Amino acid sequence: MQLVRLSEQAPARTLDRSWQASQAIAGVVGCVGDREFGTAALKLLNAALPLCWWSVYTLFDGRPPEMYVGGSYEVADRTRDAFQFYRRGVYLADRTFDSAREYAVSGGAVLTHWRAEEIPRRHRGEIYTRHELKERASVVTVNDAGCLTAINLYRHERQRSFDDSELELLSLLGTPLAACVGLHLRNTGLQHPVAQRPDADTAVAPARGSSILGALPKREREVCERLLKGWTYEGVAADLAISSGTVKTYRDRAFERLGIHHRNELFALAIGSLG
Repeated sequence: MQLVRLSEQAPARTLDRSWQASQAIAGVVGCVGDREFGTAALKLLNAALPLCWWSVYTLFDGRPPEMYVGGSYEVADRTRDAFQFYRRGVYLADRTFDSAREYAVSGGAVLTHWRAEEIPRRHRGEIYTRHELKERASVVTVNDAGCLTAINLYRHERQRSFDDSELELLSLLGTPLAACVGLHLRNTGLQHPVAQRPDADTAVAPARGSSILGALPKREREVCERLLKGWTYEGVAADLAISSGTVKTYRDRAFERLGIHHRNELFALAIGSLG
């Protein structure tokens, strides 16, 4: 099992995939509120990372878990069937989120990675072996009431294993992905106790329905618009005919006005302004 705190900066070895990943997240934003969100969003995520299934569920104290999103890509969708088995009692003995719960409570969202052979026998046999699942990476958050929500991303036996750069990329995308899921569930009226990042409540958000960038000076707005599209600093610099250093200066000024520190928080603000 691996456990990783979610990141704000992409390691060098993930940079070649970061543009694709940003485009995938932008596409997921466009699926928010769609009746086929589970299937459509997973297809878009596959542009950045091969995945066969995904599911989103919450574990409560004192009652069975609830699943809110499920979907598959290029394999049969058995996510609901697998969850119903999990809900009938396996969840009571599931310790795969214990370490994540400790870290998420104290330090925000975390990413966990489990291979099928590390999962206890009954859990593994009825879910992973039966459905030919190789491994699971989960973005885990915990809210103030102690309810744990997991965004679970699965790979099939026919797919390769997650490598280190992919797990690093997932740690970078975890926050905007959780924000997308949370917005979708709120917009569709589903109960979803998503934990927020510790600094989320202090971010300076615009009035509902207004653009988060509308109040920024022109150059700061232009830089942020391109960052939201997944552009690199070099790409923004070339497009605006300025240096990369100047791009970062405008970025820093804009982030200070918005009350944020990292690009992922810009994504989260942009996603929140759609709700």
